[in-house]
Amino acid sequence: MITELGHFALILAFCVALVQGAVPLWGAWRGHHGMMALAPGAALAQAVLIAISFAALTWAYVVSDFSVQNIFENSHSLKPMLYKVSGVWGNHEGSLLLWVLILALFGLAVAFLGVNLPMTLRSRILAVQGLIAVGFLAFSLFTSNPFLRLDPAPIDGRDLNPLLQDPGLAFHPPFLYLGYVGFSMTFSFAVAALLEGRVDAAWARWVRPWTLAAWVSLTLGIAMGSWWAYYELGWGGWWFWDPVENASFMPWLAGTALLHSAIVTEKRGALKSWTVLLAIITFSLSLLGTFLVRSGVLTSVHAFATDPTRGVFILLLLVVAIGGSLALYAWRAPTLKADGLFAPISREGALVLNNLLLATACFTVLIGTLYPLLLDVVGGGKVSVGSPYFELTFIPLMVPLLLALAAGPLMPWKRADLKGVLSRMKAVMTVSLVVWALAWWWATDLSPLPAFGIALATWIGLGVLLEYAERIQLFRLPPGESWRRATGLPRAAYGMTLSHLGLAVLVAGVTASSAWQTEVIRSMAPGDSQEVAGYSFVFEGVEPVQGPNYVADRGRFEVFSDGDMIAVMEPEKRQFFVQTMQTTEAAIRTTLMADLYVVLGDQGEGSSWAVRLYHNPLVPWIWGGCLLMVFGGLISLSDRRLRLAIPARRKAPAAQAQPA
Repeated sequence: MITELGHFALILAFCVALVQGAVPLWGAWRGHHGMMALAPGAALAQAVLIAISFAALTWAYVVSDFSVQNIFENSHSLKPMLYKVSGVWGNHEGSLLLWVLILALFGLAVAFLGVNLPMTLRSRILAVQGLIAVGFLAFSLFTSNPFLRLDPAPIDGRDLNPLLQDPGLAFHPPFLYLGYVGFSMTFSFAVAALLEGRVDAAWARWVRPWTLAAWVSLTLGIAMGSWWAYYELGWGGWWFWDPVENASFMPWLAGTALLHSAIVTEKRGALKSWTVLLAIITFSLSLLGTFLVRSGVLTSVHAFATDPTRGVFILLLLVVAIGGSLALYAWRAPTLKADGLFAPISREGALVLNNLLLATACFTVLIGTLYPLLLDVVGGGKVSVGSPYFELTFIPLMVPLLLALAAGPLMPWKRADLKGVLSRMKAVMTVSLVVWALAWWWATDLSPLPAFGIALATWIGLGVLLEYAERIQLFRLPPGESWRRATGLPRAAYGMTLSHLGLAVLVAGVTASSAWQTEVIRSMAPGDSQEVAGYSFVFEGVEPVQGPNYVADRGRFEVFSDGDMIAVMEPEKRQFFVQTMQTTEAAIRTTLMADLYVVLGDQGEGSSWAVRLYHNPLVPWIWGGCLLMVFGGLISLSDRRLRLAIPARRKAPAAQAQPA
């Protein structure tokens, strides 16, 4: 009965979405206040109905109702409760239901937080959200229904993919979807603005919080996915340039460009047309990622669906959404004239450079992702595009971007003196060059490029700190006055500083872990030892252990440094009962400066085992930098100026009587 309730609620939500997508849009065109006033109520009804549907599916997972086909195919009675719940979105049908739930919640947020938006703009935004919901709800109901029944009901299920039975995968998809779907709000704002034919500073102010919220969520989602791949897949790396990884990275790049472009539109009234186009492109890339994951064109641990029918449906949805929005843009964009003029050397110019490099980098990733698929479609054979391509195309674009990142915030609006800015950065430049030389000498390798990466991280970090010091006039004013300035800075300024510092930490972690990783692969028997980067690993043997729905071989390694035992590491190799699939559980000992990483492989002759040992310098800085970026974004979101519900315009005070 609860399952049928969830199904009916989903059908009603589809009907409500149709009303939300049509009536307010017609009302905004006709100037009919009654029709426009329908939008918030429809958004509320849609959110409540989809929440009921999602709760019904979750309940069916919790009680292991195997009469539901989706639960039979993706759950098992022995599965721990955490993975029964996360199994709701660990499959195509359930994850799509989570997608539309988040979409509805974003629409609900606009309905109740956007009370100070002009009525026509809010109505159009909610109508566009409703039309997006129509497409995805139709996709769910007609091709991906999560509530289909089985008769007779099986005794037990087929279990969830063991690779997905992990805390990282329990939380990674919801944050990723918050990012993907969050960019639907910027898309709706852009389409609504094109329909009204007006983009101004107020519009940019309204769209920035939604962009920032989506960007923060997507950053956290990508970071969690990277961390999961690092410790679960057992290959010692954290990024593989997998097409589905790229599918989440491309909207992040475009969203980062959008975030900076909206600042120029808000502050200077420039880049209006470009900002609107970026809003469309960013969500379009999110839809493209959805197509790649759910169409069956990719075979990946990330991919959900292999049904061509679903692929055709979502491809049609992709064509309608992207083609329609770009056609509208081509029609209305010429009317969006820029107001502010600026010189190439200025803060606006730095942000334009930021946008150009990010957009180009995004395009190179897009080419590397789609080229093998397109070549296969036209009969050109199967090829793979891996790390060499991305390292040769993506990284060279990032270097000038990161170099400009430190100097850009030091420039004033409209016009800047580049020579003066570089003069103020002499100390930063000197320290960065010294760090480059020291890192090159310490690494003792022939290439100066890894050391340059560390110097680049230093350049960014010190440049960010210099910009903050100049904001508060540190060492130029009495300490009390600098403190007063520091406490008076808006939270968005602190958010920018923390996010840019997080990027510096990330660059250092990426550089060191990629260039100076130490890897040893060998067969070890109990009592054998192996030196890795100054650490001694002693293999003590393997013992069997029993899990809730698996059995495992657990290895034991004692780790010594300078003769002292510093850690006991216990990697596992698990065998799951139902799906008869093996997974690896790496043992990781982390410090602020490096990770020790041990993977237990297959058993060899006698009591020997294949073992992989890694020393990954600065790899914790990758996720630490991401968390710092997320924290900076959250600090910016808390800034009163960036809240969606900006204060309503104050009424002019009544004119006072003039004395006679």
